[in-house]
Amino acid sequence: MKILELLAKLCSVLSGILLTFITLMTCYSLIGRNTTGDTIVGDFELTGVATGAAIALFMPLCQLKKANIIVDFFTAKASEATIVQLDRLGALFMAMAFGLLAWRTYFGGMNAWISQSGSMMLGFPEWIVYAAMTPPLVLSGVIALAQAIMGEKFVVSDGAAA
Repeated sequence: MKILELLAKLCSVLSGILLTFITLMTCYSLIGRNTTGDTIVGDFELTGVATGAAIALFMPLCQLKKANIIVDFFTAKASEATIVQLDRLGALFMAMAFGLLAWRTYFGGMNAWISQSGSMMLGFPEWIVYAAMTPPLVLSGVIALAQAIMGEKFVVSDGAAA
């Protein structure tokens, strides 16, 4: 479980770096546009590309911490054992959803690679985004599957239940 936690945290750090880059690039472009008239060509494309990758990179930590939306209105009066089993079932559904996303992202990336498709202004290769998104989606699926199998035994290192 330590390796899953380490990989999830690494993904979130990479996402944070990517978002910092996006922020600095956007600030530079806006300041340049409003002062000297200079701008970064394709900054909008780069922002979209990097944001998509950043979202996928945050997913493993989100799943690890069980930070997904939980509607407990229907289970408010259920027993603890029932809630645990429903949480495990939810984790299994998340594992299947992440598996489907990873599978389709992989094939989307392969299609982008074969067709050599790129963004409109810069021609930025689209396959790079898919390649950045697939591993964290796979990792999220593995974490969700481990949570479904292990249930309450799946614990992160800070002592809180994952």
